[in-house]
Amino acid sequence: MSLNPVYACPEVVTEVRGRLACITLNRPRALNALSLPMIRALAAALLAWRDDPAIEAVAIRGMGKEGPFGAFCAGGDIRFFHQAVLRGDAELEDFFTEEYALNHLIHHYSKPYIAFMDGVVMGGGMGISQGAKLRIVTPRTKMAMPETNIGLFPDVGGGWFLARTPGHGGEWLALTSEVVGAGDALALQLADACFDAPRLGEAWDALAAQASYDDRSLQAWQQAYLTPAPAATLPLDAIARCFAHSSVLAIVQALVQETGAWAATTLQALRTHSPLMLEVTLAQIRRGARMSLADELRMERDMVRHCFNTRHLERYMAATDTMEGIRALVVDKDRQPRWNPARLEDVTPQMVDGFFESPWPAHAHPLRELA
Repeated sequence: MSLNPVYACPEVVTEVRGRLACITLNRPRALNALSLPMIRALAAALLAWRDDPAIEAVAIRGMGKEGPFGAFCAGGDIRFFHQAVLRGDAELEDFFTEEYALNHLIHHYSKPYIAFMDGVVMGGGMGISQGAKLRIVTPRTKMAMPETNIGLFPDVGGGWFLARTPGHGGEWLALTSEVVGAGDALALQLADACFDAPRLGEAWDALAAQASYDDRSLQAWQQAYLTPAPAATLPLDAIARCFAHSSVLAIVQALVQETGAWAATTLQALRTHSPLMLEVTLAQIRRGARMSLADELRMERDMVRHCFNTRHLERYMAATDTMEGIRALVVDKDRQPRWNPARLEDVTPQMVDGFFESPWPAHAHPLRELA
């Protein structure tokens, strides 16, 4: 076992064990929420290991409050977003550019990248795990794309990977911000295998002891730790039926015709989130279904600029729905966001379309080099 101090930082611990490079996200009190220094440390390590012939695979996990595992990553540092906007900090722009570039790197990584998605896996945590060759969940996994809760949209490639879930499940997950467990994650094809949580440490050590990391070897390693996932509970037929509509308003109207607790809960979620950003999110996923990952991430980079400076609506900083959502749910915690507009019926196509106009010419786009 050898520590590699070149890439180590307090919140991202890297270690090379044999031919396996290991990453431990080490910010347990914040559920390993990603900061800009963490994103930079992850990118630097992955780029170096990609070109190192001594490294054959990479594994990533999160540190829990009681030791390794128990929490993977709760997303981006939302309080940083709010503070950065109010003080005009340019690092906010760097955060999204570098995070999306990191997501792209992981999706296209040339060596096996294995994500131990134990505990909380949300937002930015999905961005650093959905591109993995093997996405491991456990019975205690809590997975979500919760961005619409705060008037944002499911970024980190969400418009690409959510668009590729079966039966409009990705649209349901994005629009409602609901949390799912391992069984539903597998059903939505957002995970590949379920491991027994108490054996994760053993699995981690055994992975480091592998003689090789080809498909056959990884499959044999995986089989030793599989456990039955909790039963999937989502009504996939109802989701496919209701979320196939072309607007969120039409989805709500379809849900009104449904009966049962699921429909009521879903309606409640859609009625509490930003009407504008719900329609933007649906448009994002529908567009993302026809895009390469690189193009979708470039689109997200355009969108996130508009979220904090909604120029086409002449709303800036605290006046945007995204900043209002963060204020209401994270900063003041009054849970009473004042959305503008307040009703789905008042969202116009022009309001939505402006989020998809790039603030940059193609040659100057911050993610122009993504292939």
